[in-house]
Amino acid sequence: MRSNFLSPKKWGLLTLTCAGLLLSACGGSSGSGDNNANIRLLNATRSYAGLALSVNDKSVNADVAYGSVGAYTSVDTGTTSSQIQTTGIGTTVASLSPSLNKGSNYTMIAYGWAGAVHTSMLQEDQTAADSGKAKLLVMNLAPDSGSLDFYLSVIGDSLDNEAAIASNIAGGLTSGFNTINSGSYRLRVTTAGKKEEVRLDIPSISLASTDVASLIVTSNEGGILVNGILLQQKAQASSFLNGNVRARVISAFGDGARVTAQLNGASLISNAASPAIGEYQNSAAGSSSLSVNVNGNPMSLAPPNLKAGGDYTLLVWGDSAAPQLTVLSDDNRLAATAGAVKMRLVNAVSNLNSGLTLSVDYSAIATNVLPGSSSTPALLSSSTSSLLSVNSSASSTAAYSISTLPLVSNGVYSVFMLGRADNMMGTLRRER
Repeated sequence: MRSNFLSPKKWGLLTLTCAGLLLSACGGSSGSGDNNANIRLLNATRSYAGLALSVNDKSVNADVAYGSVGAYTSVDTGTTSSQIQTTGIGTTVASLSPSLNKGSNYTMIAYGWAGAVHTSMLQEDQTAADSGKAKLLVMNLAPDSGSLDFYLSVIGDSLDNEAAIASNIAGGLTSGFNTINSGSYRLRVTTAGKKEEVRLDIPSISLASTDVASLIVTSNEGGILVNGILLQQKAQASSFLNGNVRARVISAFGDGARVTAQLNGASLISNAASPAIGEYQNSAAGSSSLSVNVNGNPMSLAPPNLKAGGDYTLLVWGDSAAPQLTVLSDDNRLAATAGAVKMRLVNAVSNLNSGLTLSVDYSAIATNVLPGSSSTPALLSSSTSSLLSVNSSASSTAAYSISTLPLVSNGVYSVFMLGRADNMMGTLRRER
């Protein structure tokens, strides 16, 4: 696995006390003056309950839980062959040989997903903030999320009038250290330039006088919402898991039926004529209160259990006189292969006795996708013009096709087939 070293992202809203590569010297150093440095592991990947770090076959940390950091261990800066391994079996999930400065302190951050674990090195030798002040570094280790804005506000204040403390921080970048007043704050992370799209809301974080801390955001299963970890320099870490999901309603009926839906009391779609695709809305995770009305008639529904951090499509389909609900888990993460495209097929066609096949440039990428289900996203190469078609075994004619479809690098696409078997309607949605 490769190691990602963070580059600086400069901005001018607050004083930057250090802007540069995280591996470069920043402030004073500590140590015994010999050829050693101190290193520890921060587990920032939800894929593994525990991780271990060894350097030159010497155990540094063992069984570091998600959102936790191990104790420092002194290692020789001359030979730094390092492995991050799973707790228990000891499978290596990342290998690297970082460059370390003698006498310095480092936290190795493991983030990403199973099969794609990456690392970043954080040098922890920043001088303490002045009395009544704190220093805060922002790190975006959620490459799936795109660029983010970060807001600190007085607890209870609206976000409307707040200015970002860090703007347009792309995946793998840092804001540099920022000097702010010490105290307790509400922290919100949003889509860059869009305050209304909140990715993480931490009701309260505390930054004490003279503190030096790093706020690290990492990806979630859905690919859009993020988690947070607050790491105190040379001290402990605090984990802030996202308590929300993103959910939308798709009304698949082909007869113009009117659909209204609320999740946890908030509107997802209101009196929409079918077929209709609603927009994602944030809502609380867990066992959720869901109400759906079709032509004014309420559906009898069990509360869906939505996993925190996920994206979900609530598919209302079938016969509008006897509607069905299917909850789909949406994978809106970017493809693990840089520049690749992800595409899936969602079959919401009623009265269809067979599955559907999705093909791109005459190659089937999803076969026999049954009504009320979704295919696993397939990886494709980007292109300037591709042929997309959806076929049923009941007909030799494509039910839906696009003859010149550009597939944009890093795009995430869903093909929705809606309506009835005798009048199928297709639509393409670019999710990312």
